[in-house]
Amino acid sequence: MRKLSNPLVKRSSAGSRSRALLWGLGFSLVSGLGCTPTYTRAPTSLSILPLRTLRLYETGIGYFERAGSVSGDDTGLPLPAGHLDDALKTLVIYSQDKNARVYGLSFPTSVSKGMGRALAGLPQNDDDAVSYRELLLSLKGSALSVRIGELSLSGRLIDVQRNGHSASDTTKEKEGDEDKGEKGEKPGSAAKPELVLMLLTDGGELVRVPTSTISAIRPLDPTYAGRLATALDAVTQRGAQSQRMLRLLSRDGGPITLGYLAETPLWRVTYRLVVGDQKGNAGLQGWALIHNDTDEDWRAVKLHLISGRPDSYLFPLAAPRYTRRQLVTPENELSTVPQLLSNNADRMWGDHIGDSYGAGGLGLSGTGMGGGGTGEGTIGLGSIGTIGHGAGVGSDSNSSLLQVGNLAAVAQSSGIESGSLFAYTMNDAIDLRARSSALLPFINEGVEAEIITTLSKPGGTARAGLRLVNSTKQTLPAGPMTIYSDGLLAGESAIERLKPGERRFLEYGSDLDVSLSSVKSQTRDEPQRVTFDRDTLEEHFLRRTDALYRLENRSGQARTLYLSLDIGANARVQGADRLDFNTESNKAIAVFELAAGSRLERAMSMLAGRQSGHRLASLTTTRLTELSATQSLPAPERAILGEAALRQRELEVAKGELDKSESEIKKTEKEIERLREHLKAMGHETAAGAVQNPVLKRILDAEDRLAALQKKQETLESDQDKRRDVVRKVLEKLPKKQDKPLVMP
Repeated sequence: MRKLSNPLVKRSSAGSRSRALLWGLGFSLVSGLGCTPTYTRAPTSLSILPLRTLRLYETGIGYFERAGSVSGDDTGLPLPAGHLDDALKTLVIYSQDKNARVYGLSFPTSVSKGMGRALAGLPQNDDDAVSYRELLLSLKGSALSVRIGELSLSGRLIDVQRNGHSASDTTKEKEGDEDKGEKGEKPGSAAKPELVLMLLTDGGELVRVPTSTISAIRPLDPTYAGRLATALDAVTQRGAQSQRMLRLLSRDGGPITLGYLAETPLWRVTYRLVVGDQKGNAGLQGWALIHNDTDEDWRAVKLHLISGRPDSYLFPLAAPRYTRRQLVTPENELSTVPQLLSNNADRMWGDHIGDSYGAGGLGLSGTGMGGGGTGEGTIGLGSIGTIGHGAGVGSDSNSSLLQVGNLAAVAQSSGIESGSLFAYTMNDAIDLRARSSALLPFINEGVEAEIITTLSKPGGTARAGLRLVNSTKQTLPAGPMTIYSDGLLAGESAIERLKPGERRFLEYGSDLDVSLSSVKSQTRDEPQRVTFDRDTLEEHFLRRTDALYRLENRSGQARTLYLSLDIGANARVQGADRLDFNTESNKAIAVFELAAGSRLERAMSMLAGRQSGHRLASLTTTRLTELSATQSLPAPERAILGEAALRQRELEVAKGELDKSESEIKKTEKEIERLREHLKAMGHETAAGAVQNPVLKRILDAEDRLAALQKKQETLESDQDKRRDVVRKVLEKLPKKQDKPLVMP
């Protein structure tokens, strides 16, 4: 073996030139191979099918529609590599010309990082950068042409060595040391080990070529450059960001239109509301923010903004996929390498000094498992009382049996739901450069808007706000809103999705001039009906509230005050100038007109139909007795409740006996445990009789008492269930909640 050097080129110049190639780019071997640009670059010979229409959805997808004429196979679609899967999954092609036919698409195959590295013979460490040493190792066994200055040498690469060892056996830490030495070694420092190629030349010689003397390496396999380019695209970010070109395959040509979905930035909305006076119309401007994140300029594109959320998902489709087949081998396993190629029988047998020899088999099996889970939940109403009757107070709701009124009728809208999607079409086609954004107006209409002052409760902080009605024919997407009044900024707010005819109550600032306080307030509940169904006793009652409010407007302008009431739609209200209803909070609103600089008191009366529920296990004799004495309930229901109260009292007395028995059992168990500890300490766990050992006698007596108590407890528990069944049967005589609602006068 000889070490090849080039007498025509100085080592220092060759070494510096090599370092410039190797370390300047990190992937310098590719340039040394003389390969062509990577396959992801769009062929310049293809004509691009123009983008004509774009529909942007709220879910971050876009429908790209292209239209034009195709001629043969020279028309293409530019796509970012990351959008290829979506396009292949959703592509649709149609044409008005029956003679125009597209029989398919062709595109460069997309590969994963693992596949790219495997094609180039690189290690399967996806997260690590490809090093110069790994590129050289991937050529082991390949035919190469190595250029050393003006000389060239052809042969096959046997190995890549460093400091007398195979480079494939060195650690990454050593490689990092080498990299530092190549890049930043100081003058006068010891030279770091360099890589050396071991070649078998065409003439049959074994030579060692230091990489510092090499100016270029060219694999003689014509497919290597393409495979390495594919690997580079797969392992670098450029592979995901580069543009792919889909070629339309057509024989006849002609006009066609095609569309496909791709990931796009979300389009977002901002509003400006210009209010002209205290009450009346306002001007609404809606602006849409869109982004062109592609490398293609949009020219004369018809834009549609879609309000709606159709389902869309990612699906890996573009890259080739390979299934796994079971490996079935002959019963007599055969080797691909002769046993005695580099070995002999004695070495194979070994010395066996102090060892035992055995043989075994290896079994391999795989199991796929799926996971599942179940969940359950129960809802309990708990112990709920009625206000004004001394019982515990719980949450209540609108009565399903007592019909008092329908305050929500004032909030009914006349909007028309036109499906799950709503489209906004830009009047003019847009031009937008690649990697640019634009703010486009999509609404400029008059809407109904009233400047108001809002209060969430008496004594709360007044807020400046709006009563906004979507009087347009368009659904308004959610977005922030800036309010202007009298040429000045009034404040900022936001709206949720608003369909035609719907209204919203917005707040955008503080109103320091308006206040409302409660002078006095009284609330009482009047039970009207009682029902029992599915072990739940429901009280349906009228809640009457009488209140006196003090209102003040210290401003020099009139105010309209909207007070949120703690009642729902099933109610009647008297004393307000008019009523409104907030469908978002499901609460009624009292409206007061306040003159400039005014102060007044206003009496209000509210009547609401409510209901509360009690589970059978939480009923008490006290509550049943109170209900049986309530004169507002029908006499038959009061009689049933009175009988149920008697049975409930018997149940509670029995429950007291049961609780007492449980307490005695626990006390006896503790006594037995204490006595056993005493007996253990005395050392007489098994010996003397009761006469000689009083502790043992006490233990036996306590165990007898415990057995009797446990038997008594079983009897009491059985009696408890029977008595609860008696209460249930009495209450089942009450009406069920499915009865028709009662219209209250």
